[in-house]
Amino acid sequence: MKLNEAINLLMKELENWLEIAVKAIPNLILAFLVFTVFWFLSRYVRLGTRKLMNRVSSNRAVDGLIENFISFLVMCLGLFLALGILNLDKTLTSLLAGAGVIGLALGFAFQEIASNFVSGVFIAFRQPYQIGDIIKIDDFFGEVTSIDLRTTSITTFDGLEAVLPNKKLFTESFVNYTSTPVIRVELAVGVSYGEDLDRVEKITLDTIKSIEGLVPDRDVQFFYDEFGGSSINFLTRFWVGFPDNGAMLKAKHEAIKKIKKAFDENNISIPFPIRTLDFGIKGGENIKESLTKVFQPKADLDN
Repeated sequence: MKLNEAINLLMKELENWLEIAVKAIPNLILAFLVFTVFWFLSRYVRLGTRKLMNRVSSNRAVDGLIENFISFLVMCLGLFLALGILNLDKTLTSLLAGAGVIGLALGFAFQEIASNFVSGVFIAFRQPYQIGDIIKIDDFFGEVTSIDLRTTSITTFDGLEAVLPNKKLFTESFVNYTSTPVIRVELAVGVSYGEDLDRVEKITLDTIKSIEGLVPDRDVQFFYDEFGGSSINFLTRFWVGFPDNGAMLKAKHEAIKKIKKAFDENNISIPFPIRTLDFGIKGGENIKESLTKVFQPKADLDN
């Protein structure tokens, strides 16, 4: 008797479940259709996002990340609507809340990685530098060779590869020499006190203007700077193009050679530094008196 009651109870429950399932079939079909539509929509949204990102960013890693993220949001929206049709939206809300708590905990645990990641995204959009640019930050001076979501690689002019976190480049100051394709070269020279300073200035300016690679719309500058210990010192400043670090060194190299040659041809002296050595001996004795005492014959001392 008890077995029959159990079987009857089971059959009744199965009938109830079947009835619920039959009633839910239209909702299941509708939920499936809604999710399918959003799945196709996410693919079209990804393609549209890719075209847009190609116009504003050259970082494929960031572009792919944003494409997948937006596509994922569209899919999540479709899933939320489908579950809402099945009256399961509250369950999804609970799952999302739990995922949010887990995400927050992971964010604190990987804070440094996350900050570099976010900095990489901002760098990709703002593009303060690109691959091939010449930049300088702290002691690192060289060419940008790669940019990804977490780091930027620089090949220095010493041949070393420096891998810097994007957070450093996003929060600290750096110089991008490529964005301003000219650079100023400054050269300090000294001439003798007996030289005609106006003549020195004219010869120097004419010499600098003959250097190759000089920027034509920037004036060559000449300033007498100070009365030095053995010379009157001046500064000359001029601008050259900056395709790479060698341009500045080559321009300075040529300027030194040409100025030296021009000064030699015009008998303008670049004096050597003069040093006065004080051999004063304590107690008021000078060097001559001290040496006389040291090398004076012993017989003279006995007298």
